[in-house]
Amino acid sequence: MIKNLQLTPHIHKKQAIIRADFAYDRALVDLVKKQKGVRWSQSLKAWYFIEKDFQLNRFYQALKGIAFIDYSQLKKPFPRSSLSKKSSKEFKSEIQLPKGFKEQLILKRYSQNTVKTYCSCLLKFKDYFKGQNIDSLSKEEINSFLLHLIQEKKVSPSTQNQYINAIKFYYEKVLRRSKMIFEIERPRKEKQLPNVLSKGEVYRLLSKVSNIKHRCILSLIYSAGLRRSELLHLKIHDIDSSRNLVKIRSGKGSKDRQSIISEKLLEQLRKYFIAYKPKQWLFEGVKEKQYSPSSISKILTRAAKDAGIQKKVTPHMLRHSFATHLLEQGISLRHIQVLLGHSSSKTTELYTQVSVHEIGKIKNPLDDFYKTKSSTIHADLGSIVEQKQKYNGNKHT
Repeated sequence: MIKNLQLTPHIHKKQAIIRADFAYDRALVDLVKKQKGVRWSQSLKAWYFIEKDFQLNRFYQALKGIAFIDYSQLKKPFPRSSLSKKSSKEFKSEIQLPKGFKEQLILKRYSQNTVKTYCSCLLKFKDYFKGQNIDSLSKEEINSFLLHLIQEKKVSPSTQNQYINAIKFYYEKVLRRSKMIFEIERPRKEKQLPNVLSKGEVYRLLSKVSNIKHRCILSLIYSAGLRRSELLHLKIHDIDSSRNLVKIRSGKGSKDRQSIISEKLLEQLRKYFIAYKPKQWLFEGVKEKQYSPSSISKILTRAAKDAGIQKKVTPHMLRHSFATHLLEQGISLRHIQVLLGHSSSKTTELYTQVSVHEIGKIKNPLDDFYKTKSSTIHADLGSIVEQKQKYNGNKHT
């Protein structure tokens, strides 16, 4: 039976693309996947081609006799307005950034997310002082901007710190000013306790994941206490099966470390490897690219729902649960600190506040009250019984 396939122009990730939409059919999916330049979009839930590289005639010939290709939408004007708008906005941002700011961030090997965040913060800082040269601002003027963020924009303490870090980077690293040339009060760090799952909830959650690739992803985050970004950057040779270890390269703070891995999980990983045959990354998406961060969140959310867990579960919660459960098993805080890659022991010490084992060791003072009260009651009852017996004896006499 001939299948229907429609080609439509689209904008995706600031690029002009040709989107291919068709009802799911395994044979047709396999054929489309073989076409040169084809890509899969998780957000669009569709296969697509970059418009400038797409060759309609070659695609038509490849699917001739298998699918009826409707390309009538390609004859209409391409919706380039949104593309040019986004591109010009991005280009404008690049021009507005002070010279050397982004380059220094890249040279110092800051992560892509940090580069993006710092650039955005500095642009807003620069826009606040529109018409002024930010190189000659006084510390009072800089503090006025920070007060504006707190009082009017109502930014969180963590966002305020990001602005401070971006501003300090510009003055100290780009302009080469002496350290702390202006005073910026740091907000008090919010001490929020980590949210954790019980062992039973973790096991119940993992048991609801039938796909071996998805189960290995969630199990490895929990088994090694990984951050989501650390899991996505794992390569095949980072798994040391002979020593039951996983090597995390360039974790937070660009530090390498090792963590433990379950023997049972190693067996599952071997089965996964045989089934999926990853080439470079341990967990790959379409076209052998890194797995999508959003896909991990979706897998976990679905598994938590199927397991009947009411609370919102995040990948980082699995990392917190790993640390808490180790502490409850009697593992020292120092060892947990090394496994998690914490630079400060104070961060690791937070887990003592959520550990049932540690909290359970504390004797509640209210118990002593009830114990004393109970003893008093028994003593009073004994006295009453004794007096009653004497009374009955005297009565018979």
